[in-house]
Amino acid sequence: MPASAHVPVMVREVVEALAPRDGAIYVDATFGAGGYSKAVLDAAGCRVWGIDRDPDAAARGTRMGDRYPGRLTVLQGCYGDMVRLLGDAGVDRVDGVAMDLGVSSPQIDDPERGFSFRADGPLDMRMSREGSSAADVVNGMGEGDLADLIYELGEERRSRRIAHAIVEAREQAPITRTGQFADIVRRVVPRSRDGIDPATRTFQALRIFVNDEQGELDRGLSAAETLLAPGGRFAVVSFHSLEDRKVKTFMSQRSGAAPRPSRHQPDPGPAPAPSFRLLRRGAAKPSADEIIANPRSRSARLRAAERTAAPPWPGPVLGRSGTVNQGADNTQGGQP
Repeated sequence: MPASAHVPVMVREVVEALAPRDGAIYVDATFGAGGYSKAVLDAAGCRVWGIDRDPDAAARGTRMGDRYPGRLTVLQGCYGDMVRLLGDAGVDRVDGVAMDLGVSSPQIDDPERGFSFRADGPLDMRMSREGSSAADVVNGMGEGDLADLIYELGEERRSRRIAHAIVEAREQAPITRTGQFADIVRRVVPRSRDGIDPATRTFQALRIFVNDEQGELDRGLSAAETLLAPGGRFAVVSFHSLEDRKVKTFMSQRSGAAPRPSRHQPDPGPAPAPSFRLLRRGAAKPSADEIIANPRSRSARLRAAERTAAPPWPGPVLGRSGTVNQGADNTQGGQP
């Protein structure tokens, strides 16, 4: 599917959450194919700044900007650096931030980017086209670390079997292709009843690791909190439990809705004033019609909040989850 055919997920709900207005400034923090940017620009006479680490997406944004003279600019970089990126452009306050987490459709649909096992391609997965590739990781990381990575970031119970199979395979020849890698996983992971490909979780884990998506999300949440003006809106669409859990915890904490710690734990003292107000309890899900029209939307979850006048909370947003070792036997029925 070409970029022009890309269908943004829950775009109506995201625009409703952002409530675009004339003269305001919005950030499409994960520009991708520009679906949210276009919808916001069409909804009001506003200004949109897009951000994407992928040079292909930045190039698409430049072309799209010709249709919105003076209203759309796309910056190449990580959305976790949006405070610096926008600051360098003279912007220190915005009225809305949208995030569409994970990999974009143009990246998935191009076999040469190496994100998908649907068509064979180089095992790459780098959103920025820089740094270590997925092939570098699977050919160079130790077996134990591979198992931990697959278990923690892919929530794959058979991570030890998969890691062992990877090490055995690379001893025979380097693993360089998506099809080759997917076949290695499929040999040790049976197909589930729901029909999801056995390689799905392992590909997810590897992609998240290669692009430091969990760390980037921590930085992006904090950056949005810093940039948003009082009354500014924040909308985040996530596609798997790791992302959604992090977004949910952040918004719950920052809105004062997080559960109080047990009375048996040390008193942490008073929490900072809430920096956000939840726009709804829980996450919004795509409609049945949208799932039929765009099956990729089926796992999407939208959470949204409005910035208060309170200062940003101090310290890091959320720590990275620790490496999982104990209990990660990752096998069925105790079999190795």
